[in-house]
Amino acid sequence: MGKDFTSALRPAIVMTILFAALLGIVYPLAMTGIGQTIFPAQANGSLVRANGTVIGSTVVGQAFTTDRYFQSRPSAAGKGYDGLASSGSNLGPASRALVDRIKRDVARWQAEGVTGALPADLVTASGSGLDPDLSPAAAQAQAARIARVRGMSIDAVRGIVTRSTESSILGEPHVNVLAINRALDAAAP
Repeated sequence: MGKDFTSALRPAIVMTILFAALLGIVYPLAMTGIGQTIFPAQANGSLVRANGTVIGSTVVGQAFTTDRYFQSRPSAAGKGYDGLASSGSNLGPASRALVDRIKRDVARWQAEGVTGALPADLVTASGSGLDPDLSPAAAQAQAARIARVRGMSIDAVRGIVTRSTESSILGEPHVNVLAINRALDAAAP
């Protein structure tokens, strides 16, 4: 019986080592090499540079806090847009903390002059907390504030929103917040 056990143990150990090396080293290196060769920008985080300095990513949201810019949707990731703490808040519709935060956000947007029903993405966080996009309605809701602060016509700001709106086959139309803020800076620095 001891001989049967050792003869069965040897192939199990060899296969474990083989698959650990194959799936833990060879496959990840091959995928990294293919990604770096075929899709280098995406493999490195879709980083956006200005004057040689990284200013953000097209696929990870970031906070814009001044009135001169379109503001991103709220983030539940850590203290806001923390990639190491990416997750939802796990607060359900009956959560008092969620209701209080949304009420504060609605009051803040109304104090800034947004009237009518607010688009949901202005007051709710995404599942990851790192969403880089807004709905066109959420961007249009901020147009009056940006036009006033930048001294632009509201039609000019609304035009930037329209030109910055992207559509995809599988999703709703969206506006990348970093891209639209860069378009704003180009139009009225």
